[in-house]
Amino acid sequence: MKTSDVPRYTPDWLELREGADAAARSAELLEALVPRLSGPPLVIHDLGCGTGSMGRWLAPRLGGPQLWILHDRDPELLDRAAVRMPRTARDGSRVTIATARGDLSRLTAATLDGASLVTASALLDVLTPEEVDGIAAACAGAECPALLALSVVGRVELTPADPMDAEITGAFNAHQRRGGLVGPDAMAVASEAFARHGATVRTHASPWVLGAGHSALTAEWLRGWVGAAVEHRPELGARAEAYLHRRLATAAAGALRVVVHHHDLLALPAPRTLGAAA
Repeated sequence: MKTSDVPRYTPDWLELREGADAAARSAELLEALVPRLSGPPLVIHDLGCGTGSMGRWLAPRLGGPQLWILHDRDPELLDRAAVRMPRTARDGSRVTIATARGDLSRLTAATLDGASLVTASALLDVLTPEEVDGIAAACAGAECPALLALSVVGRVELTPADPMDAEITGAFNAHQRRGGLVGPDAMAVASEAFARHGATVRTHASPWVLGAGHSALTAEWLRGWVGAAVEHRPELGARAEAYLHRRLATAAAGALRVVVHHHDLLALPAPRTLGAAA
């Protein structure tokens, strides 16, 4: 499956999840990354930027002048992201924005020439193994780190439990692997790909923890989660519909707790040897 075949995410959904994404991303990996960033200015490529939530989270956490190059295939999302990106860094330095519309399958080391960092959020799990390897190869060729956040890992915890939880989870995970996508195997596939290209890889848990204060996000997530499960297994039909109604009612009452497990990945290129730099 090509990147262009992956369903687009609506701006409303991306906006709804932004707060949970920001709370979940790994501060530990960011702390490990900062000493390895080259600049100034920092040149940061944000892949599959959507509405720009990764930039809104990361740019104010970095010091010094920054050039963000936002990549997406959707011109509407690119426009939204560019308008809403921060214009100042942590220390008040200027943040400059550029956009690049196109398919990530065309990403190469030449595209990333001079890059300080490649970043993405909620992207890896909707790619194929070949596309993940292409990103790893491009980063290796450009000798730049990658910080790739919020890949699903196939685990969801709902409290209180329901007898159908495991069945819906299994069907959803199978749906995520449709057409050869890596889905919940994203962390294993990406870790192996970056390591194969010489990077040092670290991962860190970055779960959504949704409670009574996240009722709108929880309801929309439930609809999408159950809907994908039924799309993969239509025979779930009426049972899944009843399950969704039960879960929505519990969420509306403020009595449902959901933990959606993700992981973040940091890939640091091998330090250049003296001979390589000569």
